[in-house]
Amino acid sequence: MTSGDDGGLRNTLYRTTTRSGRRMTPARRLLYRVVVPLGYGLIRLWWRMCRMVSVSGIEHLQAALERAPSLVPCYWHQHQLFCGKFLVEQRSRGLTVGWLISPSVDGELGAMLVRRFGGAVIRGSSSHTGARALRDYYQALAKDGISPVITPDGPRGPRFQFKPGALLLSQMSGRPILPMAYAASRAWLLKWDKFVLPMPSARIAIAIGPPVYVPRVTDPALFASLQQQMQAELKRLYGVARAALG
Repeated sequence: MTSGDDGGLRNTLYRTTTRSGRRMTPARRLLYRVVVPLGYGLIRLWWRMCRMVSVSGIEHLQAALERAPSLVPCYWHQHQLFCGKFLVEQRSRGLTVGWLISPSVDGELGAMLVRRFGGAVIRGSSSHTGARALRDYYQALAKDGISPVITPDGPRGPRFQFKPGALLLSQMSGRPILPMAYAASRAWLLKWDKFVLPMPSARIAIAIGPPVYVPRVTDPALFASLQQQMQAELKRLYGVARAALG
């Protein structure tokens, strides 16, 4: 479901009734319109204070986009800051990237920020509206040409545990998973997932793995094996990024 009043957001039904029961008031909307430009400017400033020194595996992104207009970018929740930056900067390659944003009123902050960076927004919750979110992910991938990011251990963990959502989505859509990781030469580690916040002047390296296509028919044993393989691949890519920093 889309609505012109909501900037083309999906699942706008969720915005009228959320778990908290809170609603978007004119005062809150005005506050968000002030806060979002500040957040946008702060993130861009942080990006500029760091230096990208290496992107390995860019040919894997290109190869995937040559086969289909959309894919499933996949990285750990802690790697959002610079993997996300890289993805929104790939519009010239034909990539339109999107994020799942909470249907809560507070989630509107994230939705406004994602749109500000040129990303697409899918409203839903992997915890509380999972089936609907998966349906809208599929719509975005197969019909709208949007590449929705999945952080397979987010938003609540366990950290570095590869949950099956990305595999299910790839299986349903026939689109590949594109595994990614990044490393910083110096960083603070925040929150439960040790979110990587690079220190000013840090060097940044990104590693992209080969696209992974999930067979349409799998048995439980094969599916569990694929989860372990993807978990190992994200760990490997982090090692590649670390090595690129010397």
